[in-house]
Amino acid sequence: MSLIAVFVAFAGGIFGAAVGALGAFVMLGFLILVGVAAQSTGGDLMSIPLGPAFGPHVGGFAAGVAAAAYAAKKGKIDTGRDIVSALMGVNSPDVLLVGGIFGIVGYMLNWAFGLVGFAWTDTVALSVVVSAIIARVLWGNGVFGQVKAGQARYAPRPDTQWLPWQSNVGQRLMIGLGAGVLSAYLAILIGAENGGVVLGFAISAISLSLLGLGVKVPVTHHITLLAAVAATASGSLIWGAVFGMAAGIVGEYMANTFLVHGDTHIDPPACTIAALTSVSLLLQALGVYGAYSNYIATVILALLLLSGGYASLRQPKIGTAAKASA
Repeated sequence: MSLIAVFVAFAGGIFGAAVGALGAFVMLGFLILVGVAAQSTGGDLMSIPLGPAFGPHVGGFAAGVAAAAYAAKKGKIDTGRDIVSALMGVNSPDVLLVGGIFGIVGYMLNWAFGLVGFAWTDTVALSVVVSAIIARVLWGNGVFGQVKAGQARYAPRPDTQWLPWQSNVGQRLMIGLGAGVLSAYLAILIGAENGGVVLGFAISAISLSLLGLGVKVPVTHHITLLAAVAATASGSLIWGAVFGMAAGIVGEYMANTFLVHGDTHIDPPACTIAALTSVSLLLQALGVYGAYSNYIATVILALLLLSGGYASLRQPKIGTAAKASA
């Protein structure tokens, strides 16, 4: 840790708040692409998108999340869950100041988590989560939000779901399989040493520019990153598929736990990345990625596919659901 890095984190947080959390995250995706290109040719620019200036835990996302929570509490925007709006537009320096402060908070959190001394989770993702929880405690309705009367935490109404087009089990498993395998393939092909682990993540981040325009694209950066992490750790595309599908399932659970019933943003993908990275590291430490690991992964993959197919068959048809709700 250095004072220069802290100052840079503060500046990055101001910028992240000014352009909005989602806009900053999309820019982060482009910066990672540049970093991967440089790394594959022998350069090293990855400290720019993953460092104190533009990392997701600072100006690349988390600072904008906290600034939005504060802005909503002060009545400057409609909801603290607004990660799309560029907060420069509220014309309020205190909102940008909060972004700067949370740039420092995110940097300090990641530094502190790194003091453990061994790989135990994705500390950047965990920092994003804890930063958002701090903002929720300060300016929102509690860590887990508040479930309204007549609703259930893990069975929200379609109009309150995180991503209604990515909510049913079959849909999540399919996008987990597709995006996960592609990212795992790229990671193995390019190699972890050349930035292959974060290439799929970067592509996913950039795709969210369409989400900001109202296009119903999938949110996949938790899927692509975890699939790549598992694939490079195990050397197996099958494990990449397993973790991609698992990320699709866990992401919705995290959304219903922290986001859907809250009035500020706690990021489901970041929660998922932090949790499942620990699982992958544990499997690696236990030697599960060793001999016969592909057989284990294949069995898990088959079970996931079967459960997805069964859940899809039980999913009510749109017409049936409409009649039932009427």
